[in-house]
Amino acid sequence: MNDCATGTGTAPTPVEERLRAALAARAQSVGPAGLRPPRPPSAATHPRWLPVRRIAVGLLALAAVVALVFLTGRDDRPRPAEPARSPRPATGAPTPVPTTVRPSPAQPSPSSPAP
Repeated sequence: MNDCATGTGTAPTPVEERLRAALAARAQSVGPAGLRPPRPPSAATHPRWLPVRRIAVGLLALAAVVALVFLTGRDDRPRPAEPARSPRPATGAPTPVPTTVRPSPAQPSPSSPAP
């Protein structure tokens, strides 16, 4: 063979030559007697479970879309705080809280001048 037949511009290797010879021999060995007779396709080529499979895939896709809408449709973001309100004026006087602590007598400060 020449270099133009391979398209690479290089000489074919011995492995390529052997592969080409084997493929040519196989092609020459096949004849009309070795082929099966032509038949139209039968209904057995389409299995019965194919429509069931299509329905199941459709239902699964629909369930995925519903789940996606349900999970992303919720607004779980925190709401902004309400605006601040001005304090209301007290309606009455505050009542003192009773205490059980007795007042201690006054003592002069150590840094104060003595009387």
